[in-house]
Amino acid sequence: MEEVEVVVAHSERATLRVGDVFLKVDADQARVDVEVEAMSLAPVPTPRLLWRKPPVLAIAAVPGRTLGRLGGPSTGSPAAWAAAGAAVRKLHDAPPPPWPGRAGRSADALAAELDAACASLVADGLLPADLVTRNRRVAEPALRPWTPAFTHGDLQIAHVFLDGDEVTGVIDWSEAGRGDALYDLATFTLGHEEHLDDVLAGYGAAVDLDVIHAWWSLRSLLAVRWLTEHGFDPFAPGCEVDVLRSRM
Repeated sequence: MEEVEVVVAHSERATLRVGDVFLKVDADQARVDVEVEAMSLAPVPTPRLLWRKPPVLAIAAVPGRTLGRLGGPSTGSPAAWAAAGAAVRKLHDAPPPPWPGRAGRSADALAAELDAACASLVADGLLPADLVTRNRRVAEPALRPWTPAFTHGDLQIAHVFLDGDEVTGVIDWSEAGRGDALYDLATFTLGHEEHLDDVLAGYGAAVDLDVIHAWWSLRSLLAVRWLTEHGFDPFAPGCEVDVLRSRM
């Protein structure tokens, strides 16, 4: 009998694995609609949709392995990281979908959200004021106009699978939509700065490194409270708080 593996579970959604099938349970069916539509539009390998019966979405496992995870050791050759960068570029060059994704918030809305998060982190003693203030300054270049691209919206390295130097699948598209391409690049290299040059070599386009650095700080500042409240540990070695400290 196949065992049931809990891949991730919190108050918003849960993902279970049974053999080669992933069962995603999500009460927000609009989010599932985005995931299904984005997988159908994306010009990169995505999981095969097996069936959908709300609130459950069943998808097939993709072959290969990831390059690592946030807070863990990175694996793969420079060529593998470059292949991932090339796949990201292919996604960003595709016609953007009509809906905004996580990476599609306006600069004004994002600035207001960031300022509220920073004030809360300091007021509640989650992070020291100097750490928050420094990273708020680093985050400023991300708050600028951007050309809409087809973005994944949660492109952490645990969501990109490769077999050798070939991308075999990109998973978890629920945050996809029209957005800032540099948000995806920053998310993919968060905590793995040493591989940024390899990723950009495969991406094949000039990018503003200050904006990548800004997104590392901005994304981490916004994530700390949510992660803490949903059973994750942003203070673990190599994770979000260490990313913020590295900007000091």
